Amino acid sequence: MLHVLYLVHDVSDPAVRRRIIMLKAGGAQVTLAGFRRTVSPIADVEGLRPIDLGATRDGRFAQRLAAVTKAAVSIGSKLGSMPRPDLIVARNLEMLALARRARSAFQATVPIVYECLDIHRLMLRDDLLGRAMRGAERYLARDVKLLVTSSPAFIANYFKPFGQIAAPVELLENKYFELAAVSLDDRIAAEGPIPPPWRIGWFGALRCRRSLELLAEFSRRLEGRFEIILRGRPALSEFPDFHSFVESEPWLAFGGPYRNPEDMATIYREVHFSWAIDFFEQGLNSEWLLPNRLYEGCRFGAVPISMGHTETGRFLDQQGIGVLLPQATPEALEAALGELEEHRFGKLRARVLARNPRTWSHDRSDCRALVEKLRGLTAVPGSYAAKALA
Repeated sequence: MLHVLYLVHDVSDPAVRRRIIMLKAGGAQVTLAGFRRTVSPIADVEGLRPIDLGATRDGRFAQRLAAVTKAAVSIGSKLGSMPRPDLIVARNLEMLALARRARSAFQATVPIVYECLDIHRLMLRDDLLGRAMRGAERYLARDVKLLVTSSPAFIANYFKPFGQIAAPVELLENKYFELAAVSLDDRIAAEGPIPPPWRIGWFGALRCRRSLELLAEFSRRLEGRFEIILRGRPALSEFPDFHSFVESEPWLAFGGPYRNPEDMATIYREVHFSWAIDFFEQGLNSEWLLPNRLYEGCRFGAVPISMGHTETGRFLDQQGIGVLLPQATPEALEAALGELEEHRFGKLRARVLARNPRTWSHDRSDCRALVEKLRGLTAVPGSYAAKALA
């Protein structure tokens, strides 16, 4: 069985849990180690007890750098009791630095995979700091065996033009994960169309103040014909007044965190549209990413709303679905949806549901393919169980 050491920047990030589920479903054994954004260590992530590397704070670059430096000194002792892994997967640049230290602690040649699912704005600055960050990434990634990323725009706009990574690239989209095959009839029944008022769901990592303010103003302009449902983890470093803001708005509601994939059918059953716009790093990462909420919403028949000029917008245009805005304004959103009636919504939703479910979801075969791809970077032979499942 392939043994993967998974080094992550935040062990409580729901995306980390989803990747662990994929690796385990594909037949890998996983050891999880990383930083946390909580006061106390995390006791359990998908049945694993994480190796705690310390606490970091969201949006505090200097503090995170200091934490990485401290962890680099202690990581040998932190990992000392675990068996040597067959492979190290480093999620984000800071963990790539620690992956090399970890490999030294094992005193063996362990392949490293670099998983980069966002391009931080610091990496794109055209100044000394930006050049230094890119230089550090090139140096740390000089002998990685594979780059895993989630959007072709990251490759076209960053990795290739800047010459960051020489390794092969694996495009692993942020798709919804489900173990069982789901038919079109199952998806229609699972979502169960609900009557107006129309509801727009903004789910996941809530970090974009501009989206929050735009949706609030739009809902006020339409005087309750549209309601905005928020769920997930708000980035209080970006808007510390998030909760008071939402409470002050008559047609906004925050439903708290949720579990993915367990709660997805339930939360998307409550909305008609999914908000797939992010201005957090406008013109850069936000225009290049293909977010989790894009796949999750479409998987359950929610009609996505995006900007036409972004990678998400181009993807939706190719699929022939969704509502694409020419501008990010309440006026543009009102022009697109203000006169919405049930017949038009039914047509929008039917187009989403008509797409192949594989467009939106990973299944067991994808998990096995991922683990076999990783196994191919090592000297570990394919297991009998993996071959039996293929």
